[in-house]
Amino acid sequence: MILRPEQRTKLDDTTDDLFYSDPRFVTHVDQGFIDQLTNLYRERLKPDSRILDMMSSWVSHLPDDVEFAHVEGHGLNEEELAKNPRLNHYIVQNLNKNPQLPYPDQSFDAVLNAVSVQYIQYPEAIFAEIHRILTPGGIVIISFSNRMFYQKAIAAWRDGTDNSRVQLVKNYFKMVSGFSEPEVINRTSMVPNFLQMLGVSGADPFYAVIAYRQD
Repeated sequence: MILRPEQRTKLDDTTDDLFYSDPRFVTHVDQGFIDQLTNLYRERLKPDSRILDMMSSWVSHLPDDVEFAHVEGHGLNEEELAKNPRLNHYIVQNLNKNPQLPYPDQSFDAVLNAVSVQYIQYPEAIFAEIHRILTPGGIVIISFSNRMFYQKAIAAWRDGTDNSRVQLVKNYFKMVSGFSEPEVINRTSMVPNFLQMLGVSGADPFYAVIAYRQD
């Protein structure tokens, strides 16, 4: 197992359904992060493909100028998912209770997870499911920053560094046979020194770990 039992724990161990029962119509990362994520999607996602936006909300950050055959949403708050204009359909599901995705084998050409991987307690099961529902050659893009709901992130994430979190996600892919070697993208924007002197803080760091189904 890639995580020890204590590494899966959360400070708030109440069910995630309760924590996410009220909608949050906000973005959890800054505009710079969002722009970089949208650009990455534009670069890597093929038009007319079938997309699963896993652990989604009211916005998917997909490029407006690219048309997809189908965008499936998955998340914990129905009000948020219902307001997401890019979703053709959605389901509400707590992956920490039930990690099995209700989709046939090879249903999607791409699986996306934006700033939510830190809440997954059983990545072994989830990443195996991601592989199962991907078409051969299909892409997975896991993006994250250093922001989180601290009380709901697993201990392995809370106690880590940016670099250790990147390695953790890489290991999630590596433990499932059939994924390509994970690719890491770090497009962190640095604030110029003169702006830092004026009190302007740095942008949210942007990380993405990408892999493809090979078999």
